Amino acid sequence: MSSSQTQMSCQTPGREYRWTDIPASVWLQIAVLVILFGWFFGQDLWGMVNRWTNDSSWSHGFLIPLFSLYFLHQKKDLLLSNSYQPNWKLGVPLLIFLLLLYPLNIVQFKFAYGRPILMVGTLGAMVLFLGGWNLFRLTWLPVGFLFFAIPLPDRLYSQMTIPLRQMAAEVATWVLNLIPDLTATANGVVIDVVYKGQPLSPGLDVAEACSGMRLLMAFVALGVAMAYLHERPIWQRMVLLLSTIPIAILCNVVRVTITGLIYILWNPEYAKGIYHDMLGLMMLPLAFGFYGILAWLMGNLYTDEEEVQSDLIIRRIESSMAKEPKP
Repeated sequence: MSSSQTQMSCQTPGREYRWTDIPASVWLQIAVLVILFGWFFGQDLWGMVNRWTNDSSWSHGFLIPLFSLYFLHQKKDLLLSNSYQPNWKLGVPLLIFLLLLYPLNIVQFKFAYGRPILMVGTLGAMVLFLGGWNLFRLTWLPVGFLFFAIPLPDRLYSQMTIPLRQMAAEVATWVLNLIPDLTATANGVVIDVVYKGQPLSPGLDVAEACSGMRLLMAFVALGVAMAYLHERPIWQRMVLLLSTIPIAILCNVVRVTITGLIYILWNPEYAKGIYHDMLGLMMLPLAFGFYGILAWLMGNLYTDEEEVQSDLIIRRIESSMAKEPKP
C-alpha cells in the first residue's frame, strides 16, 4: 500500500471530518482485509460469539466491539486528518510471526486460550503494518480493549472465583451476625446459619455464580471505557480504573449479604432463580453509583493550579478596574 493510498484526507485546520471522506479505494482495501481476517480466524470468532450467547458470565462480550468502534469514532478527526506510512521494519515481521504462530499453536502447543489472544494481536500487527506508528498510536486502545471480550479458560475462571466466594462469605457472615438471635459461621464458601435456636438446612452456598466474576469482568471493561472517555488528569483516570476492582467486589458482597437476609428472614424461594439473577443485575447500577460518586468527589475536590491562577488574575484585574476613578 503506497503512501498516497494510506492518506485518508488532507489536513485542513478546523475542518469537520466524516467517515465518508475516506476514499472508496481505502474502503475496498478495508473490506478485503476484513474478509481475509474473518476467513483466517472464523472458527475462533464463531466460538466467542457462541460463548457470549450461551454463557451469561460473558454476555457483555457483545458490547466490547461496539465500545471499540465508539472509541474510534471519538478519534475520528485525528484519524482522518493524518497520513499514514506502512511500517515494514516491525509491522511485517510481527504480522508474519503471529500468522505462523497461530497454526503452530493449534497443531503443536494446543493452548486454546492463545488462539483468540493471537487473533487480537494479529489485528494490532495489521494496524501497525498498514498505518505505522501514527495509526497505531490512535488505535491501540480500541484494539487492546477487545481482550475484554475473550472468555477466560474455564479452569482459570473457576480458580479465580474461589477467593472471591470466600471473601463474600466471610463479610456476609460478619453482617449476618449483627442480627439478634442469629449465628452465622462461614465454612469455606458455605454459610451455616442458626436462627432462633434452629439450624437452617441447607446452608447458604456462595456458588460460582455469586462469586462476582461476571460483575468484575464487565465493570472493569466499562471502567476502562469511562476512564478513557472522561477528560481528566492521568492520575484521576488511573484512580478511577483501579477503583473498579474494589467497587465490583464490594457490590458482590452486598449482593451475597442481601441474598442471605432474604434466605433467612423472608423466603428462601426469593433467594434463587430469577429473583437471584435480578438481584445480580441490580448490582451493576449500584457499582456505577459508587463509581460516579468517586468521579464527582475527585472532580470537585481537585482544583487545577492554572485555573486558580487565572481566577486570581481576573479578580485582580476586576479589583483594579473598580478602584480606578470614574471620569
